[in-house]
Amino acid sequence: MTKITWHTPEAAPEASRPLLTEAKQSFGFVPNLYAGLAESPTSLKAYTILSDLFSRSRLSPVEQQVVALAVSIENESEYCVGAHSVIAKDTVKVPAAIIEALRSGGRVPDPKLDVLANFARLVVRKRGWVDETAVKAFLAAGFDRAQMLDVILGVSMVTLSSYANHIMRPTLDKGFESGRWTRTRKAA
Repeated sequence: MTKITWHTPEAAPEASRPLLTEAKQSFGFVPNLYAGLAESPTSLKAYTILSDLFSRSRLSPVEQQVVALAVSIENESEYCVGAHSVIAKDTVKVPAAIIEALRSGGRVPDPKLDVLANFARLVVRKRGWVDETAVKAFLAAGFDRAQMLDVILGVSMVTLSSYANHIMRPTLDKGFESGRWTRTRKAA
């Protein structure tokens, strides 16, 4: 297995240091995702830019976390599911029933959010080749075309972190421990 360096703000590559300092200020700790991505300042910067842009999208904070959780689970990223479960619950105040439905792969009790989660899952499963029926259902639920593209932005952000986590295999930070989730399939 590849040895990953888990960087600190003090010892990271120079260009990663300010980003790790910002993460520490934001979360109260440096998430292991950031600590690993810091090896490539460009990758860490890309992730932080995508995160910032997604937070400014036309999707509400609750909708953003629905996308993040649906994609994290679809990508089978234990770290991302744990982190986004805690962010959804503690920061965004997503109702527990919605979080649990997403984590279990069940129907989301809010019909509009259920359509959103299903659309995000389809984007991942179909690698973007979502059929017109799914697009029409998404639009009929009250979303618009800009939000459809915002979902793709969220898929991109979470896929970057999911794939990095699959390779780096970070331990789940104590700050995200209450969101721990275990995938049911074995890695190839």
